[in-house]
Amino acid sequence: MNPDEASRIQTARELGLSLCSLDDIHTLSGAAYDLDGLILSEADLSPEFFKLKTGLAGEAFQKFTNYRIRVALVLPDFAAHGPRFAELAHEHATHPLIRFVHSEEGARAWLSS
Repeated sequence: MNPDEASRIQTARELGLSLCSLDDIHTLSGAAYDLDGLILSEADLSPEFFKLKTGLAGEAFQKFTNYRIRVALVLPDFAAHGPRFAELAHEHATHPLIRFVHSEEGARAWLSS
């Protein structure tokens, strides 16, 4: 990957952002719109994100999909947040825009492919 490509993939941390509320979805979408990919780590996500009944994850995924923003979610253990969350991660194994990966290296590899 050349240096120009690397700058087109950013972490939420590099952008100075996180995903803790519905308002954050709009902010993240705007910041990531012109990127080739956005990486969200477990530390960038609020506990509400992992509670699927809150709808935060669903709203974020819908917005990212609508705006065609490629997002990699870095979670070392998909099942750490419960079986339903692990199922969600599994369902996104081949999603063209949203993937769950175990490492930032894996996220960068997928986003640059």
